[in-house]
Amino acid sequence: MPDIHLMGISGSLRSSSFNTALLRAAQELMPEGMGMEIYDLAPIPMYDQDLVKDGKFPEPVEAMRRKMTESDGLMIATPEYNFSVPGVLKNALDWASRPPDSPLEGKPAAIMGATSGNFGTVRAQMHLRQVLLYSNTHTLRKPEVLVMNAAEKFDGNGRLVDETTRDFLRQMLEAYQEWIERLRVK
Repeated sequence: MPDIHLMGISGSLRSSSFNTALLRAAQELMPEGMGMEIYDLAPIPMYDQDLVKDGKFPEPVEAMRRKMTESDGLMIATPEYNFSVPGVLKNALDWASRPPDSPLEGKPAAIMGATSGNFGTVRAQMHLRQVLLYSNTHTLRKPEVLVMNAAEKFDGNGRLVDETTRDFLRQMLEAYQEWIERLRVK
């Protein structure tokens, strides 16, 4: 059992998503002592406070919030849609941020993203940092993993094959491990 267990969240529901593939690459490259489960956001309903009954969230939301609470950190891979994060990711974070006991409060998070375009999700990541700031989620600032021209970096099976990108991801994972350990001490 790893000492640090992460919850991986992809902002894309697409079966051949570069961002989900980036999370799988992170699983492969994690330093010793880290592990991650990739969580599927597809069952999460659109945020609607009317769905909260007797203080209980809908079961898919409860399950997601439990996983977040049990994890030592969140690893989020986001595409960039219209200069921002996709609705499915924002929706999940909206549900997670609701009181009582938001599992995002004080949680360490690492952000990365892959896109077929030339900017490597930089605008989506900036917006995601802003969203997570409100919930007091502690996001790792550096190093950043911004995968541009993703179709050239992954093979036909969705494996990250670009060595430079793999090195960036490895460096981010090592920094994230140290970040989580530092936050645990506090």
